[in-house]
Amino acid sequence: MEPNTFLQIALLVAGFVLLIKGADWLVSGASSVASNFKVSKQLIGLTIVAFGTGAPELAVSVSSLVSGNTDMLLGNVIGSNILNILLLIGIAAVITPIKINRNTISKELPLLLLISTALIVLFMDTSIAGATENVITRSDAIICVLFFAIFLYYIINLTRKNKKEKKKVEKPQYKLGKSFLFVTIGLVGVVAGSQLVVSSASTIASSIGISDRIIALTVVAFGTSLPELVTTITAAKRGENELLVGNIIGSNIFNICIVLGIPGAIFGTITPDSFEVIDIIMLIGSAALLWLVARKGSRITRREGALMLIIFLLYYGYIIYGALVAI
Repeated sequence: MEPNTFLQIALLVAGFVLLIKGADWLVSGASSVASNFKVSKQLIGLTIVAFGTGAPELAVSVSSLVSGNTDMLLGNVIGSNILNILLLIGIAAVITPIKINRNTISKELPLLLLISTALIVLFMDTSIAGATENVITRSDAIICVLFFAIFLYYIINLTRKNKKEKKKVEKPQYKLGKSFLFVTIGLVGVVAGSQLVVSSASTIASSIGISDRIIALTVVAFGTSLPELVTTITAAKRGENELLVGNIIGSNIFNICIVLGIPGAIFGTITPDSFEVIDIIMLIGSAALLWLVARKGSRITRREGALMLIIFLLYYGYIIYGALVAI
């Protein structure tokens, strides 16, 4: 084994250490921030944690458009959203059943489903408007950003409601300054750790002869969602259900409205070279499944979490099989 390979393995291990420790600090800090401000952990999960863990996806999207790789951008957004729901919530529910609060069921999940459906409607120009190809134009991207404004309006109202209700909040683990310090260090840890894992794993995979196509479908897709994955598992183990679910919903809305919307609004039309109907079905279907499961019993059981994991494995198996056949 070459010395460079040993170095990449060391960087890979270091990346995972940063991810795990960073997620631990992030969850602790975010929970303490919520207690200091006397707001719900759901609100912190929807904002600070969700936007912070979405940073790798935004970085990948901007660099993808700059390099002209629009397939990577759209695949990053759609793939991450599917993975966040089916894999992350699936794993969390298997670890411990997840209780879903009323606000999430009646407002946040329907909003996520609406935004996911809107993205597909904006994208499917050939089916709806008779265009010659499916594209996301600059105006489509701006509409996505405007949907984010609706989400922010909801967040502001949720903050006001929290202040009016003045619910009893547990004592903060840290003072406000220290809480924000933990959030900052945690975010840096998960983002830097995910970048280390992606870059080192890609280098190792290339050195042993794995194609760039498979690397993009596996390492990059999973790598950009590692912050959400590690944060979700950490929150599940700590029983922080509101933080956990808020992180996933906030991340998915952030992915569509900002990770896709901002680069599209700045750089212009996004024209993917390859896109399959199953991806559309899975994007909307995963959001709809989460909402329906949550509505049924106001919780996601271990059995339902296992079902999500099975659906994810079947979908991902289909993608990998198609990629291998195309080589």
